[in-house]
Parts: sequence; C-alpha cells; structure tokens
Amino acid sequence: MADILITDDERDIRELISDILKDEGYSTRLAANSEECMAAINAEPPALMILDIWLKDSQMDGIDILKTVRRDNPDVPVVIISGHGNIEIAVAAIKQGAYDFIEKPFNIDQLLVVISRAMETSRLRRENSDLRRKDVATGEMIGSCASFKGLKSNLDKVTKSNGRVMLTGAPGSGKEVAARYIHAQSNRSGGRFVTVNCAAVEPEKMEEVLFGRESAGRGVEPGLLEQAHGGVIYFDEVADMPPGTQSKILRVLVEQQFQRAGGADKVRVDLRVISSTTRDLEAEIAAGRFREELYHRLNVVPIPVPSLEERREDIPELARHFIESFNQSQGLPLRELADEAAAMLQTMPWPGNIRQLRNVIERVLILGEGSGPITARELPNSGPAPEAEGKVVLTGALATLPLREARELFEREYLLTQINRFGGNISRTANFVGMERSALHRKLKSLGVGTTTKGGARVAYLEGELEEAGAAGD
Repeated sequence: MADILITDDERDIRELISDILKDEGYSTRLAANSEECMAAINAEPPALMILDIWLKDSQMDGIDILKTVRRDNPDVPVVIISGHGNIEIAVAAIKQGAYDFIEKPFNIDQLLVVISRAMETSRLRRENSDLRRKDVATGEMIGSCASFKGLKSNLDKVTKSNGRVMLTGAPGSGKEVAARYIHAQSNRSGGRFVTVNCAAVEPEKMEEVLFGRESAGRGVEPGLLEQAHGGVIYFDEVADMPPGTQSKILRVLVEQQFQRAGGADKVRVDLRVISSTTRDLEAEIAAGRFREELYHRLNVVPIPVPSLEERREDIPELARHFIESFNQSQGLPLRELADEAAAMLQTMPWPGNIRQLRNVIERVLILGEGSGPITARELPNSGPAPEAEGKVVLTGALATLPLREARELFEREYLLTQINRFGGNISRTANFVGMERSALHRKLKSLGVGTTTKGGARVAYLEGELEEAGAAGD
C-alpha cells in the first residue's frame, strides 16, 4: 500500500505508530526532527504525513513544516498530532491546511479512521485531476506513411526515458501533439502536461509566469514550473524565450530548484522538459539571441516532425479523423469523404500543415452542403466552378504555349503531384494513372522527374531544381 512519513521527536511514539500502520499493510518512513523530515520529503514525497507539532532540537516546528508541505506538495495530506492539544493549536493547524488534528494520547481506532479517510480523499483528488487532464488534447497520433512511422518510432524510443526532447518542424505540423504523445506514453502520464507558449507571454512577465510569486497580500501564487511538478513542461517556440529568462531556466535544469519572485525559499521540482521550435536554433545562437549552453541542455534528443507535404498519403486518414472529432466535440455532421475530395486534398498546397487541414475540414462541415459525402467542389480553391464541370480551365501561361510544350508541362506537373500524393510509390502511381511501371519510368526520365528521400518520405522533384538546391548549399 501507500507510503506514510511519521515525524515525532519521541522515538517510542513514532515506532508505535509505525508498527500499527505496518500491521494494516502500510509502508512507513520515520523522522525524528525537521531536518530528517524535510530530507525525506525532498527525496520522495510521501502519500500522507503524520506530523507532531512540537519537535525538540529542530529548526522548524510542525506548523512551519506544514506550511512548507502545503506550498510545495499540496497533494500530500497532513495529519497533525500533539500532546499539548488545545483548540487554538487545532484551529491553527486546520487553517494552514492540515487534514485533521489528533491529540495524544490518541485512540488507535480513531487514528486509523482518520488516515483511511485522508488517503481516500487524496486518491479522489488524483482521480479528479486525471479526469480533467483527459479533457484536453491527448496526443493521439494519426497516420501510416513512411515519414509518420519514422516519427512515431522515434517518439516511442524516448517515452520511457526522462531525456529532454527538442521537436523541430514547420508551424502547424503537430509538434505539440507529438509532445503530448510522449507524455501520455511515459511513466509521468499521471502528472500534468503544462504548456508554456514562449511567443505569447510578454517578456517582462515571463519569469513570474514560470516561477510564480510570493507577496504578503496574496500569499503564494505557483508558477507553471510548480504546476508541472511530477509531470512534463512543454516550452512551445522556445526560441522566443527572453534572454534573461534563458539563463534562469538553465539553472533550473541544472539544480531542479528555483525561487519564486518575492520569495526567499528554494522550491524543488521534478520535471521532464520537452521543447519545440520552428527556427534554426544554431542560427539564433550565432546571432546572439539564444544561449548555446541552454540549447545543448534542451537538445538532448532532437526529433524532426515532418510537414504535411511529406505526409500526403496520410491526408485522407487525417481528414476523416477530424470529421469524427468535430462530430463528437461540436455535433457537426458526420459526413463521408468522397474519393474525389480526398484526391483533391492530397494535391492542394498546405503551408499551414495539419493545422490548416483541420481548419479546412471544420469550415466545410460548418458551411457544407447537406449531410452527404464531402465533394471536391466544397473545398477551397478546388478548381473549376460548378458551371465549368467537365471542362478543363487553362491558365493564361499554359494557353500561350504550343501544344507540345503545354502537354509536357502538364504531364510533368501532373506526375509530380501524383507521385507526391502516393508518397513516392511508383507502383501505386502507375496503377492510378493507368500506365505500366516501366512506361512510367521512361516518361519520368524524359520529363526530368526523379524521386528522393526527404524527412523519411519519398518525394518527387525536377532534376534541375535539385541541382540548383545542391549548388546553393555548397
């Protein structure tokens, strides 16, 4: 069963309580003074504390310890015991957050009832906290293409460790979902997942938001670091963290403790840190905007998150997932996705990545035409207007070219799009376009189209463009 910390300066009392609790199946730890008590709490917070108010030869009395525990470990119930009990002491203890007060000599049955109730209250609080956490994004990973499988494999490798992870990728590519997946699959899943949006917090308020504050009028106001104790803190867009805060976060990573604004006491935290960025942090370091030492502390396990362009095979699956999600969360119509619409989604540009796809699906469901399958013409910028169905609309540039050049340009763009749509799979592309695989290879060679690996996925490219990109990188 759960671990209980017993602190009393009388050896006979603490050992007697320990023996009673062990007979009931509890495990116990013993402390004779405030120093031993605080050392035991810092080593591992107990499930419950039994604390004597008067402690001889100690720097802190029971009320001081109670205040510290309620501040730093608010989920740990504290039962106060005292041989000098009076109504003033009991009231003071309850006001400071004690679960209950028992006067010595205590009745064993009464003690066991109080402990049982305190443990049950603590359990219910944890369950309620768990239920609240399930109401937020869960980090569900959706996809099956090669680049997605590579991402998920990397995430699975880090879930059971406590290593710091740096997620990199374009805006909207799903970095926070990946961070939540790590949390949900880790041994910290019972703790909180706290997000720090470094780009959204005003620089002058960042330290107060992170470290919290203490004041005579308002007491202790925990910051995000304290709220994440025992769980995960996620620094979103860490490149936007103010330089002054960077040095203090670096110290927290080294010491696992900090001081609140206006406070003097050290607050100890047990955290796993996950960060993300859309920027090149090495370039930020060179420009003097990001501390190199902090970068190396955060970038223990770098994991790139592929863009939606590198996951075009997953677009229909992601779209259907969003349709189901909006039906459950907002009551929007549960519509099918027509094949033509799925194909259109796979060929559209997605500069906003998965976030943009999600927004498009939500818009279509809100403004959609009935409850039937989603069609291609409902999608934004989906090509010909309804009255032009069955016709090919030429762009001005294409219409000015001779037939041979126009056909070559069309074939090149068409095949580039189809290859990327099918994740660089030539066999599937050939089957869709109605060509033999060998004939398609010859056609691609004549058009100067090749395939390469990018972010774990096969993508099509024009040979001239690849040479220019290589020359630019030299």
